[in-house]
Amino acid sequence: MQTFERIQVSRRVVVKVGSSSITGSNESNLDLLVDFLVRLQKLGKEVVLVSSGAIATAMPIIGLTVRSEDLATSQALASIGQAKLMGRYERSLARYDLLPGQMLLTVDNLDQESSSENALRALERLLEIGVIPIINENDSVATQEIRFGDNDQLAARVALLAAADLLILFSDIDALYTKPPTEPGSEPIAVVSYGQDLSELEVSGTSTGYGTGGALTKLAAAQLATSGGVGVLLTSTANIAVIDTADCRNTWFEPADRIAQ
Repeated sequence: MQTFERIQVSRRVVVKVGSSSITGSNESNLDLLVDFLVRLQKLGKEVVLVSSGAIATAMPIIGLTVRSEDLATSQALASIGQAKLMGRYERSLARYDLLPGQMLLTVDNLDQESSSENALRALERLLEIGVIPIINENDSVATQEIRFGDNDQLAARVALLAAADLLILFSDIDALYTKPPTEPGSEPIAVVSYGQDLSELEVSGTSTGYGTGGALTKLAAAQLATSGGVGVLLTSTANIAVIDTADCRNTWFEPADRIAQ
């Protein structure tokens, strides 16, 4: 099955985008991302976005070029940047007369039954009224010890909570590779079967000064989501314009309850 066919057969789709994909020199990608979400919505899909970028949006405002390791600074940056990031989404969605609905979550929100049920009810209601939920970690209150740590993990948790059919992880690279893609002999992996042994892969963490993700976190998120029956597509942000209409390089992680195609 090709990339766009996997999207076409999905009813509820969670999309995750990282900081480096929509901020800085890649800021124009945000409109392309919104265009994609709207195309899915017009096809009758229920769409949820998990978006990083609050801290990266605020960094240049106070003159930082590398993400701060200081928790208080990160919290302050998140507070400043989240409002500006949502403003960007609001302006972009206004082109289609649509609204975003912001949801900021912490680990406690999803670990505790009552609060996770409340989050799900809010999410379901936003979808019912045609608003696109935009979810981020509540970095302004999260502690270093108790946090998701990266939005790949958050996206997988949200996909499981919402009983999504598909999780799309947009990244700086277009697939999972056998080793870092810049190294000689590195090969893309088209399909990862559920339970497949990936211990021989050479994967790493983030490669930018803006995000906290990377191949390692995306692999962990894919394994979490697929264990709960959610299929995962990993591809490049550069493929946003064509992913729902044509085949493009990606890695498909087969979920636990489906047969690889």
